[in-house]
Amino acid sequence: MKHINNLLISTKSLVLIFVVIATISISSVIIELQTSKEETLELMGKQGHTLLESLLEASANALTSYDKIENGLKQRLINNGKLIKLLYKKGLISNRSLSEIAASNKIYRINIFNRSGHKIFASHQESSIHQNEKERFSPLEFINPLFESESDTLIIGLKKSRFFSGSRFAVAVRIDNSTAVVLNVDANELLTFRKQVGFGVLLKNISKNKLIEYIVLQDDEGIIAGSGNLKHINNSSSSEQIKKSVTNNSYIWHIFNDGNYSAFEALHPFNYNGKMIGVFRLGLSVEPLNKLNERTSKRMIFLAIILSVFGIVTIVLIFLRQNFDLLNKKFSSVSNYAKTIFDNVSDAVFVIDSEQNIISMNPAAEKLISSPIDGLKQIENLLSKEGCEKILSVDKNYFETECKINNEKRIFFVSKSKYKDSEQRFNIILILREITEQKNLEKQINRNEKLREISELASTVAHEIRNPLNAIGTITQQLGKDFIPTENKEDFYNLTSLVYHEVKRINEIIENFLKYSRPTPLKPEYFLLSDIFEQIQLQYKQILIDKNIQLHIQSNLNEKVFLDRNQITQVFINLIQNAIDSLNNGGEIRVDINKNEDKIDISVSDNGCGIPEEHLNKIFNLYFTTKPKGSGIGLSLVHKIISDHDGFINVNSAINQGTRFIITLPIKSGNN
Repeated sequence: MKHINNLLISTKSLVLIFVVIATISISSVIIELQTSKEETLELMGKQGHTLLESLLEASANALTSYDKIENGLKQRLINNGKLIKLLYKKGLISNRSLSEIAASNKIYRINIFNRSGHKIFASHQESSIHQNEKERFSPLEFINPLFESESDTLIIGLKKSRFFSGSRFAVAVRIDNSTAVVLNVDANELLTFRKQVGFGVLLKNISKNKLIEYIVLQDDEGIIAGSGNLKHINNSSSSEQIKKSVTNNSYIWHIFNDGNYSAFEALHPFNYNGKMIGVFRLGLSVEPLNKLNERTSKRMIFLAIILSVFGIVTIVLIFLRQNFDLLNKKFSSVSNYAKTIFDNVSDAVFVIDSEQNIISMNPAAEKLISSPIDGLKQIENLLSKEGCEKILSVDKNYFETECKINNEKRIFFVSKSKYKDSEQRFNIILILREITEQKNLEKQINRNEKLREISELASTVAHEIRNPLNAIGTITQQLGKDFIPTENKEDFYNLTSLVYHEVKRINEIIENFLKYSRPTPLKPEYFLLSDIFEQIQLQYKQILIDKNIQLHIQSNLNEKVFLDRNQITQVFINLIQNAIDSLNNGGEIRVDINKNEDKIDISVSDNGCGIPEEHLNKIFNLYFTTKPKGSGIGLSLVHKIISDHDGFINVNSAINQGTRFIITLPIKSGNN
């Protein structure tokens, strides 16, 4: 009892200890609150900067797109005007020829005026409707400046229609000192495009985000475009910040509060083609910040209370000689908890000594090496036979590696760490986390993105080439009909016919581009997968017999799937055809279909020649093929169809060891 009393602390000392603990806890709360607020503001600042940078890029792209379209339109009209000028000087212009030029080049009106403003030729004859309409302006308003200018072209640009409603985009070309040709196109499509890519639509779409209070583009004269809650944007503190942003030509942010309203405002100048357009102002809601601060405050206060209570309880328990039992219970609890985690964690965990003997491993590790621990085993002997020996040889704490287990490539993230046991001996904890599925998903995403970019390029190139080709074909046909050469008639007609057929052939190639680039809508229906494979077996029956190939199909799926039957049939026809092509002197093709909850796992494998490792990452690329007569489209199409059905496809292969395609599909496509 005397010894116990010697260990007890006086009440005064106990109170002092409590005060110290409470002071430390409260100080920690205050520091944590301030740090949390600063980190949150910094995060919002970075998010605001990122969003404004994206907005600046989108705005610049919108302006650039509009400029390119308008410049292309100007050049097209000028080129046609110069053509008409040349034909006019050769005496080849008539109302009919102007009408043909307008129709073939999609020009709304072509008029040739004299210096007095009277029409000499026109692509469209004026109807009685024109006579009843009041003329809004005289052509002289546009062509007089052309006659007075040294330049032979005048960009009139957007203008109102002379008689009807609507707008036109016009260009004038001076033919000589007394005549000029004016070309008009309907400007509705141009104006519609301007509205679609304009700042107003862009800002309106962005402001739909609930966390964005407002977004505006503003210059010295006021708001150019804006969306959201705009009634507070003329706050005086914001005006000062705008000047600062413009002066420094940089991104800044601040928080303002006018008593009833507060927001996190980010500002960034917007320059286009070296000219300051204005300043983008982005107002973000501070509600998440307030909530975060409130939650953090509550948690920190709660933590301070817990710390204080824990301090008091710990002091009392220590001096009541109960700490031993408490620590013993905690140790037992932690030990059981650690064992539970060790046994149930999905990662394979090995504990090995300095001699690479396995001290312990969890069930996941036993499953990986297909061998429970039985006596002292060296991990090197277990892993080397699976092709994973470099796991031990790599001198890094964290790294990724590939292994072949049961003839299937698997990818692991490896973690190594050392610790000293109670006898001060170094042991190693080796953790293997399988990331095969994540890596395959990354590859699938990358392949989808690459195929999408190729599709967009194919579509763009095809559209850009097709219009000039059609014009060449039309002109060639017209020459063959209307032009009679004075000599070498047969050669002339042969050449025009050859040009026409070559243009037609190129058009067919373009159509193949477009077929791949256009998204094919899915037409899902209910059907049995077994029906497809029965059809394929019947289709390839004679080929399989002739080549001495065995086709085995195994399935545990008895229910119907809801997919696009035609496209799914095309997938397996392509895969089985490829498998047949890889088998030269007989062999075996296996199709295994297994239901996995609401998905289907389908494996198509063969024991053929295999695919070189350097080709595995390219086989789904458009136009990649190693076959002498291959098109390079088959596997790209397979990949596209599987992706359109929200599925995944991967491949394992090795030279002379065969190839295996693994497909995962939903039983019901998400596109229905």
